[in-house]
Amino acid sequence: MQTARVIITGTDYKKLTEFCDDVIDIAKKSGAKHSGIIPLKTKKLVVPVRRGASGGGTETYEKFQLRIHKRIIDINADDKILRRIMRVDVPTDVQISLELNA
Repeated sequence: MQTARVIITGTDYKKLTEFCDDVIDIAKKSGAKHSGIIPLKTKKLVVPVRRGASGGGTETYEKFQLRIHKRIIDINADDKILRRIMRVDVPTDVQISLELNA
């Protein structure tokens, strides 16, 4: 048995939680030990943009935000379980990375 750390990042919170639930369901059905969904801090990327395109008048700004959510799942699994996890359909806004520890 080896420990696999699944790091899941994404901008859409709902798609991220659905994918995490799918990974946890696979771990539960196969009987592998796992430590649940560990949420990390949400990164906020803020971009201030000036409203007036011509540059005249008062300086007013708009702020646009992009929030990046991150979750970690640790699974004690063998190769078969990890292959099943990698076969799950990953939504477009979600990135997954897998780290193996012996």
